[in-house]
Amino acid sequence: MGEPLVELTGVAHSYRANRVDVPALGPLDLRVEPGEFLVVVGPSGSGKSTLLRLVSGFERPTTGAVEVLGGPPVPGRDVGTVFQQPRLFPWQSVAGNITTALRWAGVPGADRPQRTRGLLAQVGLVELGRRRTWEISGGQQQRVAIARALAARPRLLLMDEPFAALDALTRERLQEDVRSLTDGERAVVFVTHSVDEAVFLASRVVVLSDRPGRVALDLPVPLPRSGVPADELRGSAEFAALRGEVAGAVRAVAA
Repeated sequence: MGEPLVELTGVAHSYRANRVDVPALGPLDLRVEPGEFLVVVGPSGSGKSTLLRLVSGFERPTTGAVEVLGGPPVPGRDVGTVFQQPRLFPWQSVAGNITTALRWAGVPGADRPQRTRGLLAQVGLVELGRRRTWEISGGQQQRVAIARALAARPRLLLMDEPFAALDALTRERLQEDVRSLTDGERAVVFVTHSVDEAVFLASRVVVLSDRPGRVALDLPVPLPRSGVPADELRGSAEFAALRGEVAGAVRAVAA
């Protein structure tokens, strides 16, 4: 293995509540390699979102060390983040939200129109660039949020239950879109409560125990990532076996 994009060593994190330290996560060790699509799943309160905040640099661990891209995590440094809610700018158009992200990323003004069109094409929204964000559906808004997160061409993409509020059909369609976001350089860390979503998206699934979250299962997912229709993949015996293993681990830690 080469240099990981993310490395957590002996990481634990606690929150202060009513003058008492409440353990939320760890201790745990975890590496994320270039090209991985790591999905973190576990019961509510297991520290999944805390883990993402530590990796993103929005919080620091109580103990242990977090390294991202070879150094301490810095919000926005080669890292894109997609939250549960799109958090778009309602006073701007769909294209304007992406153009703003490109400006923040330091992309020259002359290059922004073409890059904006390319990102809209990547998420299937070329025809909606002039629309205001409140004029499009929730699923389309999340597509804009993904395009905005990709604007700076991050090497690491963090996704915190981005499809939780969507209907089942829209959720499946977006799963199929984001499954292809990894490549030889970029990695994705994706948090979800859904076992089906975890197995479909992941090249590797980590199940966290109940609070404080520790690694209860670290499972490679050797399903083909291209060349097989999504419905066929979801209906395969291999998918069912992996789903059963992950679901069993989640039930065990919840109990």
